[in-house]
Amino acid sequence: MRWLRRGAGETEPRVTLVDRVGCHLCDEAAAVLDQVRATERGADWVRVDVDSSPHLLEAYDDLVPVVLVDGEPIAQWTVTPAQVRAALRRRRPTRR
Repeated sequence: MRWLRRGAGETEPRVTLVDRVGCHLCDEAAAVLDQVRATERGADWVRVDVDSSPHLLEAYDDLVPVVLVDGEPIAQWTVTPAQVRAALRRRRPTRR
């Protein structure tokens, strides 16, 4: 997906929380991502509102919150620290 592409030279995984304003499960997912970020190198994350893009809305409207690692969905509705950590470990090495 175009909106998730990383710039040249970026090697850290990109963790994205696709959420919606007023979503209590989204706030819980954000707390989990903050917990993982506190203990894992490369676990910085960004928050994207599903209603900000027709593409996001089409893909994830009824599934928020959705957590993506390197653009791939790893969890919807609920997420655990173990799921995020496992996905970060599975990331593919950068090609040169």
